Amino acid sequence: MKYILRMISYYNDLLYIFVLKQNTFIFFKYLLYLMFNTDYNMTGETAPEFPEGYIWLNTTYPLSLRSLRGNVVLLDFWTYCCINCMHMLPILSNLEEKYKNKNFIVIGVHSAKFINEEEPANIKEAIDRYDIQHPVIVDESMHIWEQYEVKAWPTFVIIDPEQKILYRFEEEIPQMYLEKIIDKIIEKGRIDKVLSSKPPTIKKGKNGDKPTLFYYPGKLSFSRSKNDDRVAISDSNHNKIIIASIDNGNILDIIGNGQKGFLDGRFNESSFFRPQGILWIDEDTIFVADTENHAIRKIDLKKKEVTTIAGTGTQGGYIRYGAEVAGRTCSLSSPWDLAMYKDRVFIAMAGLHQIWYLDINSQKVSPYAGDGTENLVNGALMESRFAQPSGLSMEKDMLYVADSESSSIRFIDLKKHYTGTIVGKGLFEFGYEDGALNNAKLQHPIGIDSNNRNIYVADTYNNAIRFIDIEKREMKTIIGTKDVHSVCRFDDPHCDILGLYEPSDVKIHVNKLYIADTNNHLIRSFDMRTSLLKTVKLKFPI
Repeated sequence: MKYILRMISYYNDLLYIFVLKQNTFIFFKYLLYLMFNTDYNMTGETAPEFPEGYIWLNTTYPLSLRSLRGNVVLLDFWTYCCINCMHMLPILSNLEEKYKNKNFIVIGVHSAKFINEEEPANIKEAIDRYDIQHPVIVDESMHIWEQYEVKAWPTFVIIDPEQKILYRFEEEIPQMYLEKIIDKIIEKGRIDKVLSSKPPTIKKGKNGDKPTLFYYPGKLSFSRSKNDDRVAISDSNHNKIIIASIDNGNILDIIGNGQKGFLDGRFNESSFFRPQGILWIDEDTIFVADTENHAIRKIDLKKKEVTTIAGTGTQGGYIRYGAEVAGRTCSLSSPWDLAMYKDRVFIAMAGLHQIWYLDINSQKVSPYAGDGTENLVNGALMESRFAQPSGLSMEKDMLYVADSESSSIRFIDLKKHYTGTIVGKGLFEFGYEDGALNNAKLQHPIGIDSNNRNIYVADTYNNAIRFIDIEKREMKTIIGTKDVHSVCRFDDPHCDILGLYEPSDVKIHVNKLYIADTNNHLIRSFDMRTSLLKTVKLKFPI
């Protein structure tokens, strides 16, 4: 009876999701939350105070729960590598806007998974990249995580105006469900007269000026045509695609109006939302993994037009293995990179921990490998498991995968239909070690390219480019060093050796490696004959 009454009270919300939005994945996810989570997360225990002396970001002064008494506080335990955490950031932003000037505040608690994520400067880069507006406390040694008995990323803890923990949730949560809870707590607080008379106001520090040419560039792709020097670059946070001549540095086309959006049309009218993977299909056709639009877009360089070929603009869920669904009707989930094999474009579906494919002729999509569970498991295609695959490279019948969260390089044999691992051992096995592949370690690699069974890896959180010799079963570092303090950053006035800063991609082109040096907002080149690392200078033709 309790469940029936609860369902009646939420009938309008469910009807809206199922009938108007036509998203069965969100519908059933919301239904399960309503049935099993509404009452059972209430604990009523007093929320532990934030430790003193910890670093706060996105605010000009440290906060305390004591000072926020009389308000509803939502704690977001996150780590910036986590795709599920990324999915929740727009929802948190929507909540902040809805409850602006009301008794509600979001506080991010950054509890790092990877060593690289422990650095406050790197967390600040993530805050800027994902346009996070709320304050964030750096959870040193995961102390706050342990105090709140958190077990997974993301976890959300809701604290009432009297500093009692009322709800605790793991994983992604529908926005409408959170709104119902917040409204309920605020209304009760108003009746009980425990709300603060003055809603919280948090002063943010000033952000620096945004880079003018590139802003967190994501991925690269060179034209497949012979003697063609064109490169396509996903300028992720400018929401644009740049086409340039790599030989003379001239910018040939800029695609996208620069606004976050999901619009097809002419180059200057179309819009993207943090695009990542990019793939040259033929001389005049480019496919784009429009990551935060959860879509695959097509660029026609002749017609100067952008069209959508897969995705609806909203995040989707799993579909049955073997099912082929019309691309324009299927909701994807954070497609991060693309690779081509015959008439198929493979998709690193980071948000679902799977590899999908798009049939170019039928424009239908389907899962190809991975059962959707986040892990490192090899074997038959749909019995295998991936962990946020973020980079793809195709060579003959072998698809190589940068499996970020497992800090591994995987492969899929497209003829024998099975998956395996080249280097890496699991979700929490990471580091920086060269040598035999059995012992070598990576840290959250995002980019990959292959040539003659040699693999180049953008080892993102080690700020390095690594080289894997499959025949010799060895890995070595080409660019980078284990001593992160041996090179300086782009904004360091004493800089004389500009190292890489969380590179997201690497591609081979005519004896050089080209690198999306993401957090330095640059494209770099490395001459493998002279071992010189340079910044690629791009310009508009006179």
